[in-house]
Amino acid sequence: MYESILVATDGSEAATEATAHAIELARRFDATLYGIAVLESRTEYDNAIVDPEEVTRRQRERAETTLGAVEDAADDAGVTFETAVRSGVPAEEILAYAAETDVDAIVIGARGRSSFQGAILGSTIDRIVRSATRPVLIAGNDR
Repeated sequence: MYESILVATDGSEAATEATAHAIELARRFDATLYGIAVLESRTEYDNAIVDPEEVTRRQRERAETTLGAVEDAADDAGVTFETAVRSGVPAEEILAYAAETDVDAIVIGARGRSSFQGAILGSTIDRIVRSATRPVLIAGNDR
């Protein structure tokens, strides 16, 4: 049924739950698991107080740490795992990576790091569900 699955993560509790679902699906179907973390480009600070390069560096460190934890869990489950860190608008980058890797399904958490940010910037999940050309599994009970 699934030969490849994409899980999008931002390190949130819902993303952790989505990761567990994605790993289990990949294990059951002997599928390759792809993981993506997107460095949000729309929230960079434009003032002299916060250094944008420092913000990006911290975002990248958090993304790499999060994907490292997913990779460890995938390894423990015997699942082949590949990662990507992208910069941009999360929904756009997730959908683009899904198309590039030609995954059979996308797994994403029900709510990311900031519900306030989601309200202002638009819901990443809604954009993915409306635009995806493949099945999308939304994991987490925050919805």
